[in-house]
Amino acid sequence: MQRLFRRLAAIGIAWAVLFSFIPCQAQAVSTSASSAILVDVDSGRVLYEQNADAKMRIASTTKILTALVAIREGDLNDVVTVSREAAYTEGSSMYLKVGEELTLETLLYGLLLCSGNDAAVAIAEHISGSQEKFADLMNETAWAIGMEHSSFANPNGLDDEKHYSTARDMARLACAAVENETLVRMASTRSVTIGGRTMTNHNKLLSQLEGCIGLKTGYTMAAGRTLVSCVEQNGQRLVAVTLQDGNDWADHAALYDYGFSTYPAQLGASLGQTIQRADVENGMNATVPLVAADSFAWPLAAGETLELDVELNGGALRAPIRAGDRAGEAVFSVNGTEVGRVALLCGADVAPRMESALSILKRGLPG
Repeated sequence: MQRLFRRLAAIGIAWAVLFSFIPCQAQAVSTSASSAILVDVDSGRVLYEQNADAKMRIASTTKILTALVAIREGDLNDVVTVSREAAYTEGSSMYLKVGEELTLETLLYGLLLCSGNDAAVAIAEHISGSQEKFADLMNETAWAIGMEHSSFANPNGLDDEKHYSTARDMARLACAAVENETLVRMASTRSVTIGGRTMTNHNKLLSQLEGCIGLKTGYTMAAGRTLVSCVEQNGQRLVAVTLQDGNDWADHAALYDYGFSTYPAQLGASLGQTIQRADVENGMNATVPLVAADSFAWPLAAGETLELDVELNGGALRAPIRAGDRAGEAVFSVNGTEVGRVALLCGADVAPRMESALSILKRGLPG
């Protein structure tokens, strides 16, 4: 668990910086939402925002966090017995019955496709013993992700004064969620038959937008319509969040049209790509290739340029060198502002240059 939180905390710190890093361009799009945001997943760059830090009710989009916690804490093959409290939970339902036994996987499909409030309670009770203890775990996970302006009181998003978030925080959650392959597989499923049930996803964007991979719809009378989604095109992933938006399907489509057309991702480095050659002191070879240890891309608007600079450890490389040795970093900037770094590794062995026997003898003889 501590290992998970350390990883989430690292992600949260990175996104906390990037989410406010480079200002948006003049925005040629608008929504009907009270609060909205559009974010590039891999860079964390905010491409559009509207009242994104207002604390608001989020309804069933809560279940993204419920699913993320459950997948990481539980086993999909776990058998869960449905309690009376779970079976009689109000609101949207997968129609669980008291005493029914289902796998955690089936409940997660019911949570994400049917938006089952009953499934959320059954999951919470199975993972933590009670909704209250599960909410504590949700809040710990949210904080680790960097959701500093959110509070979770239950696993399903039913209205509660202590249950709220912001569009920006929900984008952080979505960015973390789409890195979980199991959650993405479930949230992107249009229909599934499992555990004797056939369930259909409520998310219309799965059929309306090419490349949509989920995530979650939501609605209560107090919250209005809420929607968190992710679309991938040409290797670039964007997340959109709208809160209290009566026109959310159309607004998300418009946001993605704007984002992909205005901020196409430019590849700065590919995993294993030779970035440049560096001089080697005292080597059998005069230079060594420096290869990228990871890929890096950044969404660029018109007039922006992705710049590359190389920083070497200690300022110079000296033989002997082994392939895979860390040599420095590729530093990427946009119009003079640093936006990311990628480690550079030596791409080949370089043996030290051998001195001649005569020079060695001369050095050893008395003057």
